[in-house]
Amino acid sequence: MFSISLGLYELAFFHLLTHALFKALLFLCAGVLIHAAGNTQDIRSFGGLSLNFPLVTVCMNLANLSLCGVPFLAGFYSKDLIVELACQYSWGIFVLLMMFICLSLTVLYSVRLTYLSFVGSYGGG
Repeated sequence: MFSISLGLYELAFFHLLTHALFKALLFLCAGVLIHAAGNTQDIRSFGGLSLNFPLVTVCMNLANLSLCGVPFLAGFYSKDLIVELACQYSWGIFVLLMMFICLSLTVLYSVRLTYLSFVGSYGGG
């Protein structure tokens, strides 16, 4: 949405595609984990699933890293262009601060998802 407000429609479409691809991968991995945890959707009952599901662990971590904008993954290129072009506009510090807060929240919920799913003790049925 931010890139649309800058008038960068092609960049917004590119970001939409990369975001949708990796978010869909996260939902597929979450479905596998929900099924493995006894069909519960309570994330607190997950944990320690990395030993039983190494491929799901790798896929979910790659999708999370891409959504966080880690360099050389697809999400990095779209987010980096949006941040770079937003810094060139003179919109003020408030808009840039809000954008970086949103990026930070993405990193926080991705780390929380990874930690609760793959680290710790299994609490499912």
